[in-house]
Amino acid sequence: MNFTQNDEPTKFDERARAEHLLAAQRGAVQLFEAVEAERIIRPGVLDSEASSAIRDLAHERFGVTRHWHKRIVRSGPNTLQPYDKNPPDRMMSDDDIVFADFGPVFEGWEADFGRTWILGRDPVKLRLRDDLSLIFEVAKHYYRERLDVTAEELCAEVVRLAHQRGWEFGNRHAGHLVGEFPHQNLGGARVESRITPGNTRPLRGTDPSGRITHWILEIHLIDRARKIGGFYEELLTL
Repeated sequence: MNFTQNDEPTKFDERARAEHLLAAQRGAVQLFEAVEAERIIRPGVLDSEASSAIRDLAHERFGVTRHWHKRIVRSGPNTLQPYDKNPPDRMMSDDDIVFADFGPVFEGWEADFGRTWILGRDPVKLRLRDDLSLIFEVAKHYYRERLDVTAEELCAEVVRLAHQRGWEFGNRHAGHLVGEFPHQNLGGARVESRITPGNTRPLRGTDPSGRITHWILEIHLIDRARKIGGFYEELLTL
């Protein structure tokens, strides 16, 4: 998404843009379904091996040749770490918790998708996995009900929901812009491109070129005492 400052906003086919973003997300959903079907996430596999296997699967089955951000697979205590950290490689074990965060590019459009798997039957880990999607849906409802909601207001609500369910929120932000590849930060300002404290910009709006802004919502829940975390993300605005 190449942002430019124009006196007159350029007109875009926003319905087509939305359809492209939804199609990219459907591709990511199918990729993650294939990951489960192929049992890529299983005991005895290194996080790095699973990441490479998902990359190869995306290429061979879905024609994906680019990922717009670093590919993440994390297990066990590594799930405590947010996106910008690089924990040491680790082998998945029985009764483990694992999450993946991938940004495949489908025909020039970015997807950003994250899910969590539980390899055993630990009730706390299962509750964590289930709370991820629950908080996502409640936060999305919060967004839909408030037409003027700002990025920092939604972030605060996500953190509140995490605490309400007994978890800590594991990141400094709860999402970001998404669009045509490669998208740029809104106006070059990193904070204004994220759902984060300090971003008082309404989530519903346009970029400097006149495009409607679309956002990804990220939920990262952690339990430091148990050294576990989980992750869930997908489109917020569509």
